Amino acid sequence: MATDHISIGMVGAGRASELHLNALKRFSEFPVHLRHIVAPRAEQVHAMKERFGFEKATHDFRDLLRDPEIDVIDICTPPYVHEEMIEAALTAGKHVICEKPLTGYFGLPGDAEPIGEKVSKTVMFRHVVERMERLQRIVEQSDRQFMYAENFIYAPAILKAAEIIRAKKSRILFAKGEESLKGSSSPVAGEWNRTGGGTFIRTGSHPLSAILWLKQQEARALGKHIRVKSVLADMTRLTPSLSEYEHRHIAARPHDVEDIGTVILAFSDGSRAVVMANDTLLGGSKNYVQLYCNDTAINCRLTMADMMETYFLDEEGLDEVEISEMLPQKTGWNKPFLLDDVMRGYTDEMKDFMECALYNRHPKSDFHVAAETVRIIYAAYQSAEQGRVVEL
Repeated sequence: MATDHISIGMVGAGRASELHLNALKRFSEFPVHLRHIVAPRAEQVHAMKERFGFEKATHDFRDLLRDPEIDVIDICTPPYVHEEMIEAALTAGKHVICEKPLTGYFGLPGDAEPIGEKVSKTVMFRHVVERMERLQRIVEQSDRQFMYAENFIYAPAILKAAEIIRAKKSRILFAKGEESLKGSSSPVAGEWNRTGGGTFIRTGSHPLSAILWLKQQEARALGKHIRVKSVLADMTRLTPSLSEYEHRHIAARPHDVEDIGTVILAFSDGSRAVVMANDTLLGGSKNYVQLYCNDTAINCRLTMADMMETYFLDEEGLDEVEISEMLPQKTGWNKPFLLDDVMRGYTDEMKDFMECALYNRHPKSDFHVAAETVRIIYAAYQSAEQGRVVEL
């Protein structure tokens, strides 16, 4: 590693990359060198190179592996290529940042199509667990850091909640979390073989990971071990039942994935949690975690924020002004996102990751959180398919 900077190789040039790079721009305690960005589409990767000031832009992931100057590879690709990239990057001696989800089931040779309808979720669950066990061995055998890019864990509200839980040694008796919106803009979001599931793995993974991490903080404060004991889920694909006219405001176009999911977690200490994800919410994105404790109540709201309100009669001059995510229009009353990369955790996330690369220390959001999140999601898929509680 260079002594005067951390050199970054970025894989992907979409929304996740943009969020990571915006957060890195706010991080100035240690110089970061944007060395190389890789993505398959020429116009997209070169636009990101110019916008953020990367030294190089190409289309071959192996270019990052061969570059001795790169310290950290940031994987912001669709999840179906995460595993192979993580293994290759660690083997090449690079620290790894990986966007959520860690992995999933994307189909095997001989699977009937579409796999989201034709392949048993029990088979998916078993396969995913086996793959994650293999990946865990690779991570543990490496002397590089694996950093799981779950921004909810680094959101100021979640960090403050953790501080309170640790200080008071509070018991979280019930937790509730949600991320809902009007659907993804990604053209592959409706395809199980690209995303590994629907709204619950794509968006529900955020509040799920945050609740799992907060229960970890509670367990450590109390000197206990707390795990998820069982999962009960209900999921469905509702938007295809809408007419084109009824569908006009909703972006979700699921093919073989769910667009609504609710999961109940039972923990070994007797506590419960409910996690919801929905692709049918209009009016912006809803992101929150609520904690019902024995000695406190904590509500963490990541969006919509209420630090500012605007009212516009038209959108003249606002083309380049970001107001809020997932709002198709800026007219009328809105609550603009202020310091969005800070409030949703991206800045503290990237700060932690850069310090982990610099000092080779363990991140707050690690492989355990990444793997446990995926394990519970696939147990939930099995539960929803079978209509019963799945014991873990």
